[in-house]
Amino acid sequence: MTKFFLWLILLILCWPLALIALVLYPIVWLLLIPFRIVGITVDAVLQLFKAIIMLPARVLGGRPKK
Repeated sequence: MTKFFLWLILLILCWPLALIALVLYPIVWLLLIPFRIVGITVDAVLQLFKAIIMLPARVLGGRPKK
């Protein structure tokens, strides 16, 4: 909603720039999809490494005390 209001303000102040932004936004979004996929993959690999490293501590310290 905020982006829409900012775009409306830009439309009022400088309509050619607002129209260019309206056309370029989907193109830029499509160009950034591979970077998002890489980011998700890197995050998943780091979470896996964290889980592997923390596994011994969880196994040894995860038992409830009686």
